[in-house]
Amino acid sequence: MPQLVLIRHGQSEWNLANRFTGWWDVGLSEKGEAEAREAGRLMAEKGVDHDLCFTSYLTRAILTLDLALAEMDRLWLPVEKHWRLNERHYGGLTGLDKQETRERHGDEQVHIWRRSFDVPPPEMEAGSEFDLSGDRRYEGVEVPAGESLKDTIERVLPYWDAAIAPALKAGKRVLISAHGNSLRALVKHLSNIPDDEITGLEIPTGQPIVYDLDDELGERERYYLSEK
Repeated sequence: MPQLVLIRHGQSEWNLANRFTGWWDVGLSEKGEAEAREAGRLMAEKGVDHDLCFTSYLTRAILTLDLALAEMDRLWLPVEKHWRLNERHYGGLTGLDKQETRERHGDEQVHIWRRSFDVPPPEMEAGSEFDLSGDRRYEGVEVPAGESLKDTIERVLPYWDAAIAPALKAGKRVLISAHGNSLRALVKHLSNIPDDEITGLEIPTGQPIVYDLDDELGERERYYLSEK
């Protein structure tokens, strides 16, 4: 029975500072590092093991994976990184303080930008200090100017189909360390959650989510490891 574990990265420096982050690369806060280590200890204690790991190109997800694997004595596991597992791109909101943005644009508008299914944020201007189009990580990639959750799902699922699903079907136990919205994309797909419900799904930082899947990668059971 294929097993998949999802972890949202631990608290980042910009989670702590209440700033829109998206594709911008920031590290983990002290709390975030502790959350990552605790996730690894929990998986070790519960006997959850892995054969292959996937993560994004963003430091906060990579470090979360490394810290968790270190606690499990599994740093030697193969890891595949891909930009398609990056967080949703917050466009022109990137770097802004969330409370100041609410005060400027109103709670309703910010809620729409953050929680609607298919409304993207304002586009990032070319040449912005947060413009990643020249970052060598994304050579050959058309870096988005902003993404809705729908856009993020459409970006994540081809990588699921091409790399992750075949590994699970081949019998690999898979661990994915990624982000709130890229993981929402996977949860929506695996659990058949409707468009109008997925935006309300909260995925806490540093809490392993376990999927027990059938042979066609349909959900048999989904649960937080801390609750078992």
